Amino acid sequence: MNADLHHLAIALAGVFQAVRLVQLTASGQYCDEAAFNTCLNGIFNTDPESAESVFGDVSGLTTGLEAASRQLGNKKADRDMELTRYVVTVLYLERKLHRKKALLDAIGTGIEKARAQSEFLGLTHPGVIASLADCYLQTVSTLRPRIIVNGEQAILGNPDIQHRIRSLLLAAMRSAVLWRQCGGGRLTLLLQRKRLFEAIHALLDEARRSG
Repeated sequence: MNADLHHLAIALAGVFQAVRLVQLTASGQYCDEAAFNTCLNGIFNTDPESAESVFGDVSGLTTGLEAASRQLGNKKADRDMELTRYVVTVLYLERKLHRKKALLDAIGTGIEKARAQSEFLGLTHPGVIASLADCYLQTVSTLRPRIIVNGEQAILGNPDIQHRIRSLLLAAMRSAVLWRQCGGGRLTLLLQRKRLFEAIHALLDEARRSG
């Protein structure tokens, strides 16, 4: 497998995993906690040695790899246009964010605050998740277009659910940063779709074996 495609596939799976968990959380469906933890760990891993090391073992990205495989495959019936909209919007917003140093600095400060909390409280403590959510709300959420999350209104009105969703959207942005750092661009999904699908499929096979 081409090394660049391998890294791009990992970054893309990270984006897909975070937004897929947003979908599930917003609709009150089961959200795999291990997959959620992988997303949060990715936020805190700001100086990785490689794309793989952002998320640890590739089995932690199974949810994202499965979602990306369905979206990039040839079966139109398997595709979820809402999920595609989330991913495209995240990648677009990351390009805007990349040009705004003040927001990037604020995100860095917010992540460090949450990291310090996590060392005492644990990764998934409500206080840590709330801090990550506030970081997203004060930074990425100020960009336009805003990501509009669809779901059950009774569920979306719950502050704890709001915090989880915003922390996941911050995780999606972190993976979008990795996508750009690995060479992903505006047209990469369109022009490299087949090769990315093959790379995703290979990683999914590996994840299922190791998981």
